[in-house]
Amino acid sequence: MSDRLKALADAGVSIWLDDLSRERIESGNLADLVKEKSVVGVTTNPTIFAGAIADGERYDDQVKRLVASGASVEKVIFELTTDDVRNACDILKPVADGSSSDGRVSIEVEPDLANDTDGTIASAEALWKAVDRSNALIKIPATKEGLPAITHAIAHGISVNVTLIFSLERYREVMDAYLTGLEQAREAGTDLSTIQSVASFFVSRVDTEVDRRLDELGTDEAAALKGKAAIANARVAYGAFQEVHAGKRWQSLADAGAVVQRPLWASTGVKNPDYPDTLYVSELVVAGTVNTMPEKTLEAFADHGEVTGDQVTGRAEEGQAVLDRLADVGVDFEDVLLSIEQEGVEKFKKSWVELVETVRGQMEKAQA
Repeated sequence: MSDRLKALADAGVSIWLDDLSRERIESGNLADLVKEKSVVGVTTNPTIFAGAIADGERYDDQVKRLVASGASVEKVIFELTTDDVRNACDILKPVADGSSSDGRVSIEVEPDLANDTDGTIASAEALWKAVDRSNALIKIPATKEGLPAITHAIAHGISVNVTLIFSLERYREVMDAYLTGLEQAREAGTDLSTIQSVASFFVSRVDTEVDRRLDELGTDEAAALKGKAAIANARVAYGAFQEVHAGKRWQSLADAGAVVQRPLWASTGVKNPDYPDTLYVSELVVAGTVNTMPEKTLEAFADHGEVTGDQVTGRAEEGQAVLDRLADVGVDFEDVLLSIEQEGVEKFKKSWVELVETVRGQMEKAQA
């Protein structure tokens, strides 16, 4: 087992892999990562599935059977992806059995529904029923329309990975949506300990957009702030997490058996090659959080990552000071967050189009 990844896990950070394929499942690779690399969870998205389906032959027979049965492209996607997530859940089940919150595998609602509350609810319910594993998580975007869908899902016992969170304001709304769902579930007599959730706070995309604006300003003061906004934003968000979970509302739910909706640091692959490739892992170490990493980042940390203690707790004010300095040099951070949320939703939808086109191509091959 990687000593560096074990050190990260020992520091209380749950290591989740941001990738899944049938090749990983059937070859034993995923099981090996669990055993050797401290991986205790998996996240997926349509782009990940598109790559897996396009590059591998392990889907071909199932695609042929589905095409022969007259399945639509949407039906084929649903069957392929839910099968993979179900099988990954089974591999992670021993982890889930030994943990109150790890051993989870996420699958995303149809991204075209990001601004459709009722559609998101229907998609979440269909995925939850099809995967049929208690250690699954249904990914719902933190759009305005997604918030009531999160509450509905939690209230009905569906575990949720809330994705595409960029701003402190939206994160607070996500936490409120989770607590409201738990309160409704408690009223319905549901065992709250069976409901899981993580809140995926995106990291690297913040620096990408802020750094672009800092470069446009071209001042020494602006240059000194490059690569600092994303971590600062995450630290401020963690301060809000602590504040909410120190309150009476949460304590009442915790007393009833509720599980904490853990912060999950997402988009932790470094986009700027000038930055350390483990930046968004080593600088966001704090117990009780999740870091979901693409394999490249996972391997980088296994090779040379460093754990130097808690880098987040008690640093919200420091993070806010960085954000205040951005305003001082001329960066409108609220506009940054609005911009990258809109971009995130568009990428979210585009990834679905990519998956549809990939699967349609595989279906055409199957008919040839």
